[in-house]
Amino acid sequence: MENFQELVEIAKQLLKTNLNLQSQETVLVVTDTTRTDIAQVFFEAGQALASEAQLLVMAPRTKSGEEPPVLVSEAMKHADIVLCITEHSLTHTNARKEASKRGARVATMPGVTMDMLTEGALTADYAEVKHLCQTVSEKLNPGKSVTILTGENKEYQLELSIDGRKSIDSTGIFQNPGESGNLPSGESYLAPVEGTTNGQILINGSISGIGKLSEPVLLTVKDGRLEDATGEEGKKLLEMLGSGLGRSVGELGIGTNPAARVTGNILEDEKVYGTIHVAFGTNITFGGTVEAGVHIDCVVLKPELSVDGEAVVKDEKVIA
Repeated sequence: MENFQELVEIAKQLLKTNLNLQSQETVLVVTDTTRTDIAQVFFEAGQALASEAQLLVMAPRTKSGEEPPVLVSEAMKHADIVLCITEHSLTHTNARKEASKRGARVATMPGVTMDMLTEGALTADYAEVKHLCQTVSEKLNPGKSVTILTGENKEYQLELSIDGRKSIDSTGIFQNPGESGNLPSGESYLAPVEGTTNGQILINGSISGIGKLSEPVLLTVKDGRLEDATGEEGKKLLEMLGSGLGRSVGELGIGTNPAARVTGNILEDEKVYGTIHVAFGTNITFGGTVEAGVHIDCVVLKPELSVDGEAVVKDEKVIA
């Protein structure tokens, strides 16, 4: 592992290249008690480059999508750049959404680890990542229906409507006021039309809040709602989502980062090139109508995905 100052230099480069930090701007690092070590790296980088840098430490949230304290959400509105270095994701929260509305450039980094600074998704060529995101969005945006095939023999099929929904490119490059997304990044995602998802999908990668799966979990969805999930890890997923709106299909995403690895950390797993992920819960922050207080991603390795019958993901590749 590089020494602390070398890590600070890497963080400084990310702030300048990916977030276009200018010397007159302010940086807010939001963290929790599980991530203070890496938060300190970015705080030091911010202090070296910005006119002002601040570090706020909160208690960990209990799940992704849970709102931070009011003190934190208010501070987020008043910074030029916000880094959310936390255990659980603040991406799909009103706090992040309101900060973006006020013009903050927000990078959410749930579950980020020290080693990501030196290997894996953070080391990607983000110009390539951006190009792959745009390739995916060009296929998704005019589309009406999506078919996903999973399983060793592609025996499980999930169908959903994306008619009228627009894809968001999370490129890892957030240089304009109000732009936000994960860092590391590399995905194009959207909110499927509520109530339209039907069928089965085999989750064979990882699930946020659970990690890498010990065995595949078969999900059954009817009219946009998760009805069943197999095995002990499927049972845990259902418990995390609760019995209400948390079980709504909230997101479809496609990974576009060739440097990303499957590690059990959802921040990186869902960015792996040629994978897809389906999430349940809140999507009101990116074009949907569901506000559930929870957002759980489920990653699929080696899927086949087509839009209106045209292949978009196949053989672990994005089809140009």
